[in-house]
Amino acid sequence: MSIPNALAASHASCHAATRRHARSFYFSSFALPREKKRAAYAVYAYCRYADDLVDRAISIEGLDVILRQLADNFDCILDGGREDLPFAPAFAWAVRRFDIEKQYFLDLLRGVAMDLGPVKIPDWPALRDYCYHVASVVGLMMARIFELRDPAGLERAIDLGIAMQLTNIARDVGEDWRNGGRVYLPATELVEHGVNLADEMTHPAKPGADFVRLMQFQIARAREFYARSEPGIPLLADDGSQYTVWLMRHVYAGILDEIEHLDYRVLDRRAATSLPRKILLAMKARRALKATRRKEEGRIQK
Repeated sequence: MSIPNALAASHASCHAATRRHARSFYFSSFALPREKKRAAYAVYAYCRYADDLVDRAISIEGLDVILRQLADNFDCILDGGREDLPFAPAFAWAVRRFDIEKQYFLDLLRGVAMDLGPVKIPDWPALRDYCYHVASVVGLMMARIFELRDPAGLERAIDLGIAMQLTNIARDVGEDWRNGGRVYLPATELVEHGVNLADEMTHPAKPGADFVRLMQFQIARAREFYARSEPGIPLLADDGSQYTVWLMRHVYAGILDEIEHLDYRVLDRRAATSLPRKILLAMKARRALKATRRKEEGRIQK
């Protein structure tokens, strides 16, 4: 296979993986220019590969080997190697084309390693650190692809990553518990709200009042981080990149609305945003984009 054909096939593989496994992101990316879309899909494919590989580690010793392998693979891929990995050519192209820092990927590897075995998060600082390593660093990668024009926007990208990961955690409480006893809700907050998750899982269809209050607290915090992220969006290129991030922000935040509509039943089901709802959220994102454009035009005229 020629080099151009190999790259095209790699892009197609990344596109298929994103469409299959990251439906909300895939939906949100339709407005991106073709080059940025390809780069975003390639980064997603690599992140999924790393996450899947770590998930297969059966011990801490095995994990150390896998992390070293991933770090070595990163350099090998960028040097044109690992042709056995379908995403490799597209990923190498994306990292070089948009000058994405290697440290972001190393931080991601540390984050996915935190998911190995029974997960117990002691407190909010530990949860925030986890969210940074598994989600915010991806936001920082995307900030390169979306051409962030002001370094001040980096903190806002971090905030959006935290908001989205907090949303995932709130949605997946029951699923995570069944998947090896993983608990991402901070232990201190479980105690503060008087929640024993093992007891709650004995009646998953009827969440207790204390559990509901805990979920309301988690949702409020996630929404605070969504709000904090918004000033960074107008600092991205206005070529579809801003709209994509507005859409991601609203589609993911929409999951929080769905959790509320389910009366906080996240122990026996998984809240999801339907396609009609996503279309409505796309209109909301469009209004947000237009509002920021008007503000920017007003600032320039002054």
